[in-house]
Amino acid sequence: MTGTPTKALEGIRVLDMTHVQSGPSATQLLAWLGADVVKLEAPTGDITRKQLRDLPDVDSLYFTMLNCNKRSITLNTKTERGKEILTELIRRSDVMVENFGPGAVDRMGFTWDRIQEINPRIVYASIKGFGDGPYTNFKAYEVVAQAMGGSMSTTGFEDGPPLATGAQIGDSGTGVHAVAGILAALFQRENTGRGQRVNVAMQHAVLNLCRVKLRDQQRLTHGPLAEYPNEDFGTEVPRSGNASGGGQPGWAVKCAPGGPNDYVYVIVQPVGWQPISELIGRPELADDPEWATPESRLPKLNKMFQLIEEWSSTLPKWEVLERLNAHNIPCGPILSTKEIIEDSSLVANEMVVTVPHPERGEFVTVGSPLKLSDSPVEVSSSPLLGQHNEEVYIGELGLGDEELRLLKSNGVI
Repeated sequence: MTGTPTKALEGIRVLDMTHVQSGPSATQLLAWLGADVVKLEAPTGDITRKQLRDLPDVDSLYFTMLNCNKRSITLNTKTERGKEILTELIRRSDVMVENFGPGAVDRMGFTWDRIQEINPRIVYASIKGFGDGPYTNFKAYEVVAQAMGGSMSTTGFEDGPPLATGAQIGDSGTGVHAVAGILAALFQRENTGRGQRVNVAMQHAVLNLCRVKLRDQQRLTHGPLAEYPNEDFGTEVPRSGNASGGGQPGWAVKCAPGGPNDYVYVIVQPVGWQPISELIGRPELADDPEWATPESRLPKLNKMFQLIEEWSSTLPKWEVLERLNAHNIPCGPILSTKEIIEDSSLVANEMVVTVPHPERGEFVTVGSPLKLSDSPVEVSSSPLLGQHNEEVYIGELGLGDEELRLLKSNGVI
């Protein structure tokens, strides 16, 4: 193959009217897949440009890490001229993505019917907190979505409060779901010639990621959940600490020297019990009828992992990992954020990437988890506010230099 490889979404134009995290995470994935993503911001910019700043007067990492590979234009959509320009932007786009509050785009004068009139081929994707119903107008935040999607009630230890997960399943998790819907709509457009609405709610996305807990809610009606370490069961799926939630029991066991992330997560498969019993210095447990079968071990999972931990707590986690892997026992070290950002394999896999930035010098970000053999991703910097106004408004929409100057002085851009 010669020349520059094409990208999966080359030629697809995305009008990105999103802000904060759920929307930008979706449009960044589209940009990584090769779409031309034009981020439309108010003249004051996406609020996250200024949130959680580590350097004064420079776009925050919050913004840069969610807006790579995009172009930025500014537009005041409340002005009449701003509405006219937005109409033209919609006309020339394949995809429009927004995550404003319910009804905000309608109130701008751009209902779905109006958008279809402007461009019948457009895929219009909306990310909201909730679906239609009593929650529709609730303000949605990451952990609110976790709370209302089933995650928090099932995260934590039995005797503790519900907990949020460190993974951003409400925001970025919804963004991934939105990308799936957008790609499906673009594919369907190949057959129908028509665009369509794509609606994704944060509560719904979290629920989709918590489906095994709804599975267990139904199983609970037939009796206690044997693979859970809990002793007592009521009418709801309990919090079960670090239990695996699957068919094979797992737990995070302590390692030396006992720091906050000196743990290895271990799964005990039936075939793994014999080598584990040898590793922990209790080879007699391999044939002991009280321990030899998965059924005999299930009622005493806490004791089983306690025995493993008595061994693992005397060794560093990397040595525990090495010994377990030598016997093909499923396991993984608990990696801290510092260990992850310094992990040479993640750097080699372009999952931790260093990106040049015109104002901050460079920043480290997460690379694309989507690896396509014919659509390689090179992560480029997030845009400065309005960096591409001239390129888009003059070069692509055909406005004149003088009008651009007037638009700026009149607060339209």
